[in-house]
Order: sequence, then structure tokens, then C-alpha cells
Amino acid sequence: MKIDIHTHILPRDWPDLKERYGYGGFVQLDHYKPCCAKMMIDGKVFREIKSNCWDTEERIAECDAAGVTTQVLSTVPVMFSYWAKPEDTFDLSRYLNDHIAEAVNNAPDRFEGLGTVPLQSPELSVKELERCVNQLGLKGIEIGSHINDWNLDNENLYPFYEAAEDLKAAVFVHPWDMMGKEKMQKYWLPWLVGMPAETSLAVCSMIFGGIFEKFPRLKVCFAHGGGSFPFTLGRIEHGFKVRPDLVAIDNKVNPRDYLGRFWLDSLVHDSNALKYITDLAGSDKIVLGSDYPFPLGEHMPGKLIEATFPSDADLMEKLLWRNAAEFLSIDSLTINQKNAGEKNVR
Repeated sequence: MKIDIHTHILPRDWPDLKERYGYGGFVQLDHYKPCCAKMMIDGKVFREIKSNCWDTEERIAECDAAGVTTQVLSTVPVMFSYWAKPEDTFDLSRYLNDHIAEAVNNAPDRFEGLGTVPLQSPELSVKELERCVNQLGLKGIEIGSHINDWNLDNENLYPFYEAAEDLKAAVFVHPWDMMGKEKMQKYWLPWLVGMPAETSLAVCSMIFGGIFEKFPRLKVCFAHGGGSFPFTLGRIEHGFKVRPDLVAIDNKVNPRDYLGRFWLDSLVHDSNALKYITDLAGSDKIVLGSDYPFPLGEHMPGKLIEATFPSDADLMEKLLWRNAAEFLSIDSLTINQKNAGEKNVR
């Protein structure tokens, strides 16, 4: 059993968003050759993707090869479009969420889904969150590490957190729109340096802003092993202690006390790092995440977990699927049905 909570999907095609909304900045796909497409923003290439980003049959075949029972589908973060007019992002979110729900419904034994919402409008976000969970059957929402000028402690986001808590919706935090990217034009630094920093920004904002105090039942997972947060926690805690006048202004609880209150995915690419975050966050709070189907992801999902803890079957089981089932509120009956379905496919 493997539940991969960190995978991305796009529709093969969608409407011309510049024409639909009347202004640019949105992503379009250029299917310039078979099985490949370029993600274009205002005529410039953002990235190239392959057909496994939209072809669910190809995804399932690659899951079978890697032994992945269930992929949790979420959009590509550049599609968040928090910068756009709220009503337009709301419309785009509905389109993307309907596509994810369709993929899940077509292969319910292989896929679960996380939606996206227009977080620049908390009111519209709550409306779409409720639709995602209550009508589309999605397990939660993928959100960015910040929303324009708001970090994740911003009080404007409280209605979204409250609704997610009430709906028992999982919240998967993914870095996007990386800080300092204008200074990182070479060496792919936004992805290598900016992404880990963005995730730490998200974790620290939620901790220091008291989000886990205000919403104690909120279920949050941070991508990429929590980014740089686990490896700088000593510095963060020390700052909390020596300059509480600057750090502990909204929450007096030591940041270390929140370990075990949220999940981290396993995408750290290093056995020592995986051992460290498992010890730090707790064996119940690490979930398999591969970032499929992108190059920075784990190309054989779960291989690092299996190689790091080869003699601990119980721990491997937790990290490969049990912890993810808890995060996503998937019951044991559903798990058994999925496992049976995968075996029948094979």
C-alpha cells in the first residue's frame, strides 16, 4: 500500500483565459508535439510538461510500476492565480476542481483529490471549499505558502481555516511564487532555494500567528518535508526565547511544542534528512509525497522510505499510507476497497 499525497494534474485543455477574463497572466498549454506541452504565460514558456500530467491512464500505469495504490491529485501551484480578480480565480478554481473530481470519479480506486480555492477572497474560498467537500467529494484543498501580501497567519484567512476545520478538510500547503525570485535568475535557484524558504515562511507564520491555537482541529500538511523549517528549528526556537519582543508577539507558545500538530511529506531526497524529520515531527506525521510528475520529485515514490527504514515494517506502513489515510480522513474500509481494486487492475 502506498498513498502519495503530493501529485499534480492539469486538464489537457482549457478555455483561453485571457479571452475569457479580459487580461493576461494566465497559463495556457501549447501542445507543440505529441505527448508534450509547454505551459505558456503571455507568450513565454513557464515550463514543459509531459502527457502524464493530464493522461490518467498513463498515470495509473506509472503508479502500477511504482506500487502506488492511490495518488492524491492537486493542481500545479502556478494555477492558484491568487493575483487575479477574485471572481475570475473562483471561476478557474471551479473548472480545475471539476476536472480533478472527474478524474477521481473515473478511477475512485486509484485517485483522491484536493481542490483549489480563490484565497484572495475568503468568502468565495469558503463557498468553493464547501462545494469541493460536500458536492465533489474531494478530501481537502491545496493552498499556497502565501496569498499575495498575506502570509498564512493573516486574519482574513480565518473564515477559510474555520470552514476547513468544520468540514474536516485536509489543507496541503505548497510553496509558490517564491520570495526573492528576481535575485535568483540562474541555476534554478527559485526551486532549489526559494521553495524551501517559502515553506518555512508558511510554517512559521502559522505557528507564530497562533493558527494551531485558534483552530486546533485544523489538519495541515506542508510539502517538501517542511522545507527549511525542520533544519532551522533550533535557530527559530532560540530567536523565540531571546527576542520574545519580536517573535512571540501573537503567540507565547514555543514553536517546538507544535511538532506533532501538523504533517510533513517525505520529499527530502536524503535518508538522513528523512530520519531527522521523522524523529522531529513524529512517526505519525510523515506522509509519502512524490511531487509526481515533475523532475524535482521522487521518481519511484516511496523508495526513499523503504531504503531508509528497511527493517521497520510498522514504520514503513505508517509513512507509506497509514498516516496519509489519517490526514485525508480515509477510513479502513475505503483503504481495503482501494487495495482490492488495485490488485484487480494488476
